[in-house]
Amino acid sequence: MRTAVQSLLSTLIFVLILGACTETKKHAPSSPPSSTTLPTPDVAARLSATTFRALPGWQADRHGDALRAFVRSCARLLKRSSNRKLKGFGRQTTAKDWWAPCHAAAGMSKANHVAARWFFERWFTPYKVLTGQSSGPSSGPSMGLFTGYYEAELKGSWQKTKRFNVPIYAKPKNLISADLGQFSAEWKGKRISGRLRNNKLVPYHARREIDRGILRGQGLELLWVDSAADAFFLHVQGSGRIRMTDGRTVRVGFAAKNGRPYVAIGRVLIKRGAISKENVSMQSIRAWIAAHPHKASELFPAIPSYIFFRRLKGTDTVGAMGVGLTPGRSLAIDRRYVPLGVPLWLETRDPLNARQPLNRLMIAQDTGSAIKGAVRGDVFWGFGAEAARRAGTMKSRGTYYLLLPKSACCPS
Repeated sequence: MRTAVQSLLSTLIFVLILGACTETKKHAPSSPPSSTTLPTPDVAARLSATTFRALPGWQADRHGDALRAFVRSCARLLKRSSNRKLKGFGRQTTAKDWWAPCHAAAGMSKANHVAARWFFERWFTPYKVLTGQSSGPSSGPSMGLFTGYYEAELKGSWQKTKRFNVPIYAKPKNLISADLGQFSAEWKGKRISGRLRNNKLVPYHARREIDRGILRGQGLELLWVDSAADAFFLHVQGSGRIRMTDGRTVRVGFAAKNGRPYVAIGRVLIKRGAISKENVSMQSIRAWIAAHPHKASELFPAIPSYIFFRRLKGTDTVGAMGVGLTPGRSLAIDRRYVPLGVPLWLETRDPLNARQPLNRLMIAQDTGSAIKGAVRGDVFWGFGAEAARRAGTMKSRGTYYLLLPKSACCPS
């Protein structure tokens, strides 16, 4: 394994060094799949066809809200070449399978929820995700963890001052990222980030080094904020709004990451005995930091991953798919399993009332470092105090069903 890694990295470094020197026709939906199951990238996970009638709460949802989010995804799906296959659970579908539903969606009323529900029933087939020991079409869907995120709000300044002394950095020019799957099928879905040092690829600076000023003086500061804790949570959320001292509001979003492993701050605090596992949430973490400001400086370096940002135009929070996210309808997923743009029926619990079901149609439009697994999702709740409250407390068990086009070709 070590020899393979060294060989792969040697090839990668050569390519990186070399690169541094150069720089509609609509279709009617087909009949439902003849097979009840579809293979997946993971032998321990598969899909099993079901019906919309079997989806808990399907009839009661506001399908027009999800249709509006789906149309945003279509703007990207329609630009893909017809034979391009989707990754993960959707690998049986090509971009062409999505063209007809996308063309049909463009002409649908987003205010008519009954018509929107009919649209999804006409063009898609729902599939439940089966993992582990699940087997047979009668097996129940597999359960996973669902959390939430939101667009944070911070206070900032264009210039460094005594109060505003925490930088929000842009992507460094020497940060190099590569898709290892382009070099070997064995590494499909893996990425690597680093920097060149003496013509060798080495890991990029960790948070500890960056916080100590290793990037200082390179002109990477987009702006300055007044709280290291707020800056850290901006990294966790991936985007935010910053109210500047001159009255303007600046929006920033994810640009790149340093490639270091993601470590959940909650796990660090649990391991140190600061917070119990049962009580960990964004609110409890913030409360601990506020109560122990002198210990926060020791806490953050334990998280080696670091996010770099870019200024955003417009009013939308933009996800990994490159489209504006819809509060309560956009879901961050693991792209190894779920393709971006795919509708999913989410079945979980309301973060503010565990007795209340949260069953609704979502669209996969984002990703996240902590979102890993065949059944794993992060609900985007939008902006503001209510969104922060929902996102900060959401830690719910649940499942989802993928909606794939009826025209998708299935194994016999």
